Amino acid sequence: MKRFIYFAIAGGIAAAANFGSRILLGNVFNYSTSIVIAYVIGMITAFLLNRAFVFPEGNEGIHKQAGWFIAVNMLAVLQTLGISLLLARVVFPSVGLDFHPETLAHAIGVIVPIFTSYLGHKTYTFRTR
Repeated sequence: MKRFIYFAIAGGIAAAANFGSRILLGNVFNYSTSIVIAYVIGMITAFLLNRAFVFPEGNEGIHKQAGWFIAVNMLAVLQTLGISLLLARVVFPSVGLDFHPETLAHAIGVIVPIFTSYLGHKTYTFRTR
């Protein structure tokens, strides 16, 4: 449980980097592109924090860890993008929600993969032998 809490804290910091950069990137790129680039920024932040503080005993090499980290997060980015677009383009307009719908949809989209990502990283990315 302690490790999951550390994972959640590291994820929260990475999510803040993701979320904040998506807002800034939105001034330059379209919504979908901003989400993907911001996700990469968050992913790098998450990898470094998880490797240092959540799973420091992982004894796979950094290249193998990075490969698994990317694979697990590619599934998570699909979750994030799908949920964000579904909420912003379908659900929120259908219920008349017009208060920052893209920002709210993205926030929810970033939160959803926390459980699947934790299991993937614990099992594959930072495993011990």
